[in-house]
Amino acid sequence: AIMVGNGVGARHGILFKTAASLESAGRVEIVALDKTGTITQGEPEVTDLLPAPGVTEDELLRLANALEQRSEHPLARAVVRRAAGMDAPEVTDFRAVPGNGLTAELDGQKLAGGNLAFVQSLAAIPQETQDRAARLAEQGKTPLFFAKNGELAGTIAVADEVKETSAGAIAALRSLGVDVRMLTGDNRVTAEAIARR
Repeated sequence: AIMVGNGVGARHGILFKTAASLESAGRVEIVALDKTGTITQGEPEVTDLLPAPGVTEDELLRLANALEQRSEHPLARAVVRRAAGMDAPEVTDFRAVPGNGLTAELDGQKLAGGNLAFVQSLAAIPQETQDRAARLAEQGKTPLFFAKNGELAGTIAVADEVKETSAGAIAALRSLGVDVRMLTGDNRVTAEAIARR
């Protein structure tokens, strides 16, 4: 039974380190799945560019590109892909604040990018912009806020499509009595929108 179970698992891309691991898998009550790359495709794309008044889309994208070049986050890679072909000046004093965002300097100007709470601690974000970002999150998009010298430069929304197989796999686990949870660093509204799909 162990050999057959290992063989079936291997055909489906599942490798068990030991026979005991395979046996204990039958007693699993809760499964936690990472959102990005497990439930979703893992290839987020920029969906919306919302510059602040007096800022052009190109200026917002150029600022975001300069800041995100040094980040390894999947959402940063989406911004960099969207800005392909634009010059990306080298920033200094780059800092990543896990789960929040990024800060850096460019030609003496202080740049910041990240989630609402983080950027709001560094720049004023009008209620209208916050409301617009909330509507994007309800659509399953992740709003990223960008500021320069303490002033909002704009918002860039990024979305990662749910894999076609995710809903079926989650339904199959639930039919076996397994409690399925999603883990994500995304904001709650976006996470709930993804969970509804």
